[in-house]
Amino acid sequence: MSAQSPARWTDPEQQELEERVAAAELAWLTMDVDVQTLRVEIDNFALIHHQLLGPLYARLDELDALVAEAVAARTGRPEDLRRAAEARRQVEELPDLDALFDSVREQSGQAEDGTPPPPAAPTRVRPGKDAQRIYRELVRRAHPDLTTEPAEQQRRAAFLARVNEAYAYGDAAALEGLAAEWSTAPEAAPAVDAPDRADWLRRRLEWLTARIAATATEQVRLEQTPMGELLALAPQDPDRLLEQLAEELLAKAAERQAELERLLGGRDPAPVGDNDTDPSYSQESHTMFAQIPSTDAAAVPADAALLDVREQDEWDAGHVDGALHIPLGEVIARLGELPDDKLYVLCRVGGRSAQVVQYLVQQGRDAVNVDGGMYAWEGAGRPMVSSTGQEAFVL
Repeated sequence: MSAQSPARWTDPEQQELEERVAAAELAWLTMDVDVQTLRVEIDNFALIHHQLLGPLYARLDELDALVAEAVAARTGRPEDLRRAAEARRQVEELPDLDALFDSVREQSGQAEDGTPPPPAAPTRVRPGKDAQRIYRELVRRAHPDLTTEPAEQQRRAAFLARVNEAYAYGDAAALEGLAAEWSTAPEAAPAVDAPDRADWLRRRLEWLTARIAATATEQVRLEQTPMGELLALAPQDPDRLLEQLAEELLAKAAERQAELERLLGGRDPAPVGDNDTDPSYSQESHTMFAQIPSTDAAAVPADAALLDVREQDEWDAGHVDGALHIPLGEVIARLGELPDDKLYVLCRVGGRSAQVVQYLVQQGRDAVNVDGGMYAWEGAGRPMVSSTGQEAFVL
């Protein structure tokens, strides 16, 4: 008869704590994976949304500004002038997101530690199923909070940073390589028979409960962001949603274009959103400003009082030395700065300046629009200077 080892006694309370902690860890890790997955999808959706729809939104903003400027030029009402200035300012103040993304990528490629630039931008919002499966398994196995050792937590956090980057780009092959790497790494397991195990389990359970609540809060926050709400409209096929949004924006742009052509008297408008527009082709119909005083750039007296109503970047690139600079949107508020002399008003092609001249004439001021704006001024060989000291040009 062989000797039997005595059964190991287990504290029922501690056993229950072990089970509750294990269940809480599983619930939290599952929720954390879901939140990280949602964050990756929202980030990818935002990037592709910008790349695909950004130019369409910019075109709509430009068309809105041109429509508002055409209305203001016809009526000359202060309220319409204000709306036109606000619409134009919205276009001017749009951040150059392409340059922002490019600068980030350039900086990444020139890092001092010699790390290579990141992979190409994702082409889909949601990584493939293989990438999702491997990612979830890796997070469950390697999460930093599965250990209490500071050094091990740091190692796991650095490893998961690589995992998250690979998942962000949907790189299943890279994730498989990381999974193989992790399977050969030693893992530190906490002692299960330590005297203070029960106290540790209680603290762990309290911490996990707080983490679950915080993760749930973060999930709600992500879902309520503008991109999160957009993504929720088609959670099963976000790429198709982007296509539908593009179709809607194209239809709106066509409507704005038709409205602009109607306001301009049926003439085909110049291309919008491009500073290289042919200077001989104004964005406004000449009949629209037939009743306001105007003159050619070559006929402006050398000692004339000049008002430039362009934006700051346009002024910095090239302007007439001695001219007064007041952007279109600030003219009404800064009327007191205008000289009492006859005032010659300039902009890039003559549209914005015509609006200002029409308003000033209605106020009883002696104002003249310079036809063709700074393009005509440059074409007439009139002198210009820049704010930077470099060669002046019309922006």
